This record gives sequence, C-alpha cells and structure tokens, in this order.
Amino acid sequence: MKKLQKVSSALLGVTLLASLLGACGSPNDEGNANGGSTNGTEPAESGASGVSKEGFPIVSEPVTLKLMSQDVGVADWNKMTVLQEMEKLTGIKLQFQNAPLDSFATKKNLVFASGDLPDMFYAADLKPAEQVTYGSQGVLIPLEKYIDEGYAPNLKKIFDENPDIRKSFTTPDGHIYALPYIDQAAVWYRSPMWYNGKFLKALGVTELPKTTEELYAFLKRVKEEDPNGNGKPDEIPLTSVKLDDLRMYFFGFWGMYDTVTYVDKAGKVHYSPQEEGYKGYLTFMNRLWQEELLDHETFSQTDDQKKAKGKNNQIAVFNDYFPYFTLGGEPSGDNPLMTPVKSEIPDTPVYGKHPGISANGTFAITSSNPAPEATMRWVDYLYSYEGATLFNQGPENVLWKYKNKETHEKEWLPVPGGGDREEYRGTITPNYGILTPGINSSELSKGLRSEFDSWIEKETAEKLAPIGKSPFPNVYLTNEEQTEASALLSDLNTYVQQMEAKFVTGQESLANWDKYAAQIKKMGGDRIVELYQGAYDRWNTGK
Repeated sequence: MKKLQKVSSALLGVTLLASLLGACGSPNDEGNANGGSTNGTEPAESGASGVSKEGFPIVSEPVTLKLMSQDVGVADWNKMTVLQEMEKLTGIKLQFQNAPLDSFATKKNLVFASGDLPDMFYAADLKPAEQVTYGSQGVLIPLEKYIDEGYAPNLKKIFDENPDIRKSFTTPDGHIYALPYIDQAAVWYRSPMWYNGKFLKALGVTELPKTTEELYAFLKRVKEEDPNGNGKPDEIPLTSVKLDDLRMYFFGFWGMYDTVTYVDKAGKVHYSPQEEGYKGYLTFMNRLWQEELLDHETFSQTDDQKKAKGKNNQIAVFNDYFPYFTLGGEPSGDNPLMTPVKSEIPDTPVYGKHPGISANGTFAITSSNPAPEATMRWVDYLYSYEGATLFNQGPENVLWKYKNKETHEKEWLPVPGGGDREEYRGTITPNYGILTPGINSSELSKGLRSEFDSWIEKETAEKLAPIGKSPFPNVYLTNEEQTEASALLSDLNTYVQQMEAKFVTGQESLANWDKYAAQIKKMGGDRIVELYQGAYDRWNTGK
C-alpha cells in the first residue's frame, strides 16, 4: 500500500486526467479563481459578521475550530507546513482530533454516538447512509445554503457547470451534507490488468488478444511453451487474490460495468450476479481453472505472495496499480495494459470507468461548528487551483518551483535533506494516503510528469477510455431503503462470493445455474434492482 501511495501521490493522481480548471475560474485570475486575493489585503465583501466572502484572511478576528480526520501516522499535523500556511492565509486555527487510519471508522462512530462532535470532518469517508442519517438528525448541517450565498465560489462554479456533481451529493431531502473529491477526467476505477512484456516477447506476440478465445489461446501458450526460459513448467498464465483484483475488469468482457449494481446506457439498473453475462464469466473462469491456466492458489494466497511470483518472472497476466509493483524493476512501457476482450455477449467489451467524484463524502460541517460560513470558505479554497496545489504539492519553493507561473508549468526541486520526495511530502501536507476534499487535474502537474506517466495516459486513452462508462452515479437511498438494501446485500454478498468460488473451482457444476439464479431471486436480487432503480430515477430527474 505504501508503495502505491508513493507513486500515485507523486504523480498527484493526474496520470489519467484532463484539466478541471474550467470549473474553477481562470488560472491566471487569482482573485477569482481562489475566492479572493492571497496577498492578505482586506476583503472586498463581507457576509456573516467578521467573515469575508472574498479575499484573505477569511475572518477579521482569529477563529479556532476542531477538525477530525484520518491520520496515516507519518507526521504531526500541528507541524505540517501546509496547515501552518493555511492558518496564516485564512486566520483560522485548527485543533486536531485525529484517529489512526485503521481505527478511524470506529472512532467516528463513537463521536457520532456520544454527541461530542468536532466542528468539521476532513477526509472522513462519510458513506451515503451516514450523510442521510446524521444529516436528517441535524448532526451534520446542510451546506448548499453557504455554497449558494457566496461562501464557496469555487464549488459553486463547479456545481453550476457540472450539475450532475451537485445532484450526486444531494440527499433525498434536498440537502448537501458532505462534499466530494472531484476528478472528472479520471478513468481508472480500480487498478487494471497487465501483460508481462517478457512473456509476450518470448512468445513472439505482436498483437494482444481481442476476444476471450484469443485470451484463452494466449494463456494456453504460456503454460505450454516455457516463456520464462528456465526449462521448468512453473509459469502461471493468470493469477489473482480471491478474484477481488480482477473481477471488475473481467466482468467488462461480458458487458457488466460493475460487480454489484450498474446502470446501462438505457437507464436500466442491473444486479450483476444474476445476469446472463455473469454465467459467461463463471464459465470462462472455470475453464481456466480446469486447465490450470488460472493460479490454483488464487483463493488462498496473499497479495505479497502474488507479487513474489511476479518478481520471480512466473506470471503472464495480473492486476496491480502499475506493472512494476508486481514484476519489480523500474517504471517502463515494457509491460502493456491489458486490452479488454470481447465475449459472446453483444456490444462487448465494456469498462467500468471512474465516476469522477468520490463515492463517499470527504468533508462535512457539524452542528457544533460556531463559524460555518468561515469553515465553508476554508474548504472552498481546496477546490481552487492554488488551494489544490498547496495541499497536494506543498508550498512553492519547498518541493517544487514554477518554471512559468502564467502557464502553471512547474519543476521539481531537490528534496530537503535528501531522501524520498513522496515520503517528505507526507510530512508537510495532510493529503497523503487518504481521500481528501478538493480537485485534481493535469494542470496541477504541468512539467512534473515523467515519460512513464505519459505512457500510462496513452495506454489508458487507447484501451479503456473509448469503452468506459461510469457504472452508477452517486445516489442516495432513504433511511428505510438503505436499511432494507443493507440487510439484503449482506446475505446476498456472502452467498454470491461463496458460490463464485464453487463455480470457478468446479465444486458446484454450472449445470446448476438455474438453481443458483432462483436462489438469488429468492434472497432479494430483484428487490435490489427495484431499490436502486428508484434511487437512480430520482437522481436522473433531479428529484
């Protein structure tokens, strides 16, 4: 996980992105783009007493607010340069009530239950059900009022120009209780599949498989033709960890955009485990298992064990964030992104594309907050180019400097004291290893991207973007609907997972598919479709 954080954060997540600055104002107009001048001049307009709608500082008198967030344990937030700079800029001092990453969810639940609330949640991973529940109870306050009244000019501009984002964070009662992370041009939803380039070369493969039959034939060659050249039958054509890493990617071969629910281009909701395409997926995976083309340690191995096989040059096709995470070596374009392949299902393949916003809320203001207007101005800065740059890359002249400020082109500086740049970045900003409020865009990393970054972007644009569609918008169920759906899915998910393993390994014959499908229906598969169809229809009509 740490290595993934290092690389993906170092690239600022923009390998696959297009600019969002059109939604955040002119990049050269600092006074408008970030909600006011950053030179410390007096604000031009005031709203609530002592709180400016434009300019900095935000407040006429210092304000102290309590913030709760996830802490990855890299550095003391009180000593982070970015947060110190933010306090100087805004006049708002923060007191941190953070919890370690692995216990944050428990601590968050305890805080909600006790009523001893922070003033704001940051990187809080607020699930839709939590937003609805605690919003309707008055624990989280509605935010749309402050956005529309001028305390969040950057967010309002984004919402006005991208109404789907606004309605994707509007709950059934018409309120916005949490804010998203926004990255409209993102493509990867989960890490993709890769080919081992050495195997391709050894087998003389010049064109990647385009159909499931061609993929099968390639995997068969891997098993039989010793592409690692050691004279041993130790090659593993396809490997996985419980199928969790490859499932969504492979689902696309059979026309399914996600592993649970998705909506097709006609607006019809589907529950994937009862689709005909799912039977096709199981049939293919069982075929690979029976012929030992799918790693027989798939259901027992760990990710580290999978990676060890990769570094031993045994694996042909695998999932990871980047190929060298599994195969070792340095970043390169030698191991191509897997092209999704066509099956017997019409109009395939498809790809479940990133929706462009976080599924869960990253920021919220509680009923204990004495200064919601000032808090909204504070977080709105993160939705500007300047604020996103500060929180993602740190202050200018620490890790980077401008080569051309007008065009936003930057260059890296030596890491203070030497060492790893990404590890150092984790000591100066809270935006490290957690999903935080704000925006991402290629504009943020102009001049900082490597040749490998450009290769990744090209592979993605050619192989995934043309067939990609977001599986499902961020929708909200009512409290009653959520309770019912959670209960149904708890049992369904367990049953589906168990039966998947049995079908793939042959413990259960696919001749029993109809019996399985009937059981899914009995357990509420059709009801899940009804619930999410209703939620989607509400979202689609803006109601």
